Amino acid sequence: MSRKELSSEGYHKFRQFLEQQCGIVLGESKQYLVRSRLASLLYTYDFPNTDALIDVVVKGYDRKLLQSVIDAMTTNETLWFRDNYPFDLLLKSILPELTQKQRKLRIWSAACSSGQEPYSIAMSVLEFQKQRPGALRYGVEIVATDLSAAMLEKCQQGIYDELSLARGLSPQRRQMFFEPHSSGQMQLKTDVRRMVSFRSLNLLSSYASLGRFDIVFCRNVLIYFSPQIKQKILQQIAAQLQPSGVLFLGASESISGASDMYSMVKCQPGLYYQKK
Repeated sequence: MSRKELSSEGYHKFRQFLEQQCGIVLGESKQYLVRSRLASLLYTYDFPNTDALIDVVVKGYDRKLLQSVIDAMTTNETLWFRDNYPFDLLLKSILPELTQKQRKLRIWSAACSSGQEPYSIAMSVLEFQKQRPGALRYGVEIVATDLSAAMLEKCQQGIYDELSLARGLSPQRRQMFFEPHSSGQMQLKTDVRRMVSFRSLNLLSSYASLGRFDIVFCRNVLIYFSPQIKQKILQQIAAQLQPSGVLFLGASESISGASDMYSMVKCQPGLYYQKK
């Protein structure tokens, strides 16, 4: 067996482990994904092959290795203002309706990955406040969560390279919200970064410690879960939403299994779900 090879037994064992740990369901033939994601760890931790690495991870003796494997399997770089319509709806209809609230607004970006989504939300809020001076005077708090501790640490710095910046960020927003960093990359300005707090959270765990939210973005993550876990996540999100709170899902996701808790609101373009 070559170093990166993965046996069918090893893959089956790892599939079960990943679902138990994170709720992520891998298909029957995703061996290539596991091999590519874990390849660098073979050299970092000096394993002879992928099966040997998986054996140690599943036994749970090495917490550092376990976290490294979870980071490798759950980290996905995403786009700025992905799909556009959620952020347009935020600016044009949702935030205007929430300006009457006599309290701080709270927004949750679940499974925030490399940070583009919560920071896109923050930029949208700042643009709204520029258009409507004095609006949202109680402030807006954005909570961003992810399973990957390494990714969260990186997100907090708000530093991105040219390749990341080229994915969905307009030149106007780049100029308005970013500044050069000593690393040669670009960093989000302080007023954007201070709007977002990052916390480690497994979506299989309780959300009670996060508090209540007016808006939740849980986009392009439910596709990785089984129908039962998906239903549980949607139910738990509903419990954390304020009355009539708003939920954004990914374009290919739905509230299947939890339709008694949400109403669909169709827009032109796009849609969102509102807590009943």
